[in-house]
Amino acid sequence: MLYLKKLIPFMLFIWLAPAVLHAQSNQNQQPTREELERRKRELQKEIDEANEALKETKRSTRESMGQLRALRNKITLRSRLINNINEEINFINGDINGAYRDVKTLQKDLDTLKAQYAQLVVYAYKNRSTYDMINFVFSAQNFNDAIRRYAYLKQYREYRHRQASNIVETQDLLTRKIESLQSQKEKRADALKSEQDERQTLEKDRKEQDEVFSKLKGREKELVEDINKRKKDAQNVQAAIRAVIRREIEEERRKAEAEEVARKKAVEERRKRDEAARKAAAAAAAAANNNNNNVAATPPPVKETPKAPEPERPAPAPSRSANVLEATPEALALSESFENNRGKLPWPVSNGNVIGHFGRQHHAVVEKINVENDGIIIATSKGAAVKTIFEGEVRRVMVIPGSGYVVMIRHGQYFTNYVRLQTVSVKTGDKVRTGQMIGTASTNDIENQGEVELQIYKGIVKQNPEIWIMRR
Repeated sequence: MLYLKKLIPFMLFIWLAPAVLHAQSNQNQQPTREELERRKRELQKEIDEANEALKETKRSTRESMGQLRALRNKITLRSRLINNINEEINFINGDINGAYRDVKTLQKDLDTLKAQYAQLVVYAYKNRSTYDMINFVFSAQNFNDAIRRYAYLKQYREYRHRQASNIVETQDLLTRKIESLQSQKEKRADALKSEQDERQTLEKDRKEQDEVFSKLKGREKELVEDINKRKKDAQNVQAAIRAVIRREIEEERRKAEAEEVARKKAVEERRKRDEAARKAAAAAAAAANNNNNNVAATPPPVKETPKAPEPERPAPAPSRSANVLEATPEALALSESFENNRGKLPWPVSNGNVIGHFGRQHHAVVEKINVENDGIIIATSKGAAVKTIFEGEVRRVMVIPGSGYVVMIRHGQYFTNYVRLQTVSVKTGDKVRTGQMIGTASTNDIENQGEVELQIYKGIVKQNPEIWIMRR
């Protein structure tokens, strides 16, 4: 009996240990690992696109700003990829350390299970006689105690079978954990090799960038002339766009004023008609009284014709200030719809990347000069289709020397302007839908690539298009 009491804690441990180890082995992978894999695929895709852009610019006979931008973009993306690989290596190292701990724990548990099973085997061998088993049952003090002893012997036999199964399961689990550990080591080796290859490629890109930068630096005078020309062209575009917007505002203001004058005139005419009708009714009542020999001392009061209520103009929403560009319900609805799509508007081209950001930027080569962009400049393939980013009405199609065609589309109080188009397929007054083709991108012969500039205005105030269109 004393031996059996000592054996019970071992039995409980053996029953619980496999369940705990099995639960640990089935833990789901952390989402961080999936996020790292996704980021790695996205970065690799962007690097491939940057390589294609660099190939296009290299077809030019001279080094260009496009080459420098493409190289810098590649270096930035590759540096981010290397950081991502390092994070993945750290993650794998954590998996390996965890696997080492699991292997040690499983090995220790397996040794314990084997030792305990050996004790059970020895005990079973010593008590293998049927006489001993029967004597153990019939030595009970009462019938209930005998039943409990018989049930215990039965459970003991089942426990021995389960313990043998637990040993086999633990051995299998240990084998799988060791295989997983080896797999993680191979993944780490692959990741380390990939990180080393990327660093070598990064170093080559940096050397190429330095060479292109050095050659462009030698053409600084030529670059300054090109910057000044582009600046002058941009000023002409902005002046033309602002002039169109101001004319739109003035036309809407005149229209609103004319509608107000017409409304006041209609109200005054209605008042005069009501007054004339009242006077006529009073005169008719007085004549009727005279014909009846003034039967009544005082003529009955004349009922005035009730005035028709003046039509009420819809008041603007409390959160929006009055704006002549939103005078009609249609214009107001279009403005609100445009605003609700902030950050979700499509790109004007199917494939491309931003090479000129909004606002003031330092020039990549001539550090002492700042470049001011009224919108974003997008590099794309030559002759690429340019599409609208939102529904609206074409308000002007212009040709500006140095900037090609300019298409202005109105969306309530917002205007989207598509600059540097080579051809156009719309005209003033056309209603356009989101994603409709309106022309093709112009070609920059020096950069050997297509270019289009997207500008967004709220009234006459410039907006940053990058916070309106979708992120890529």
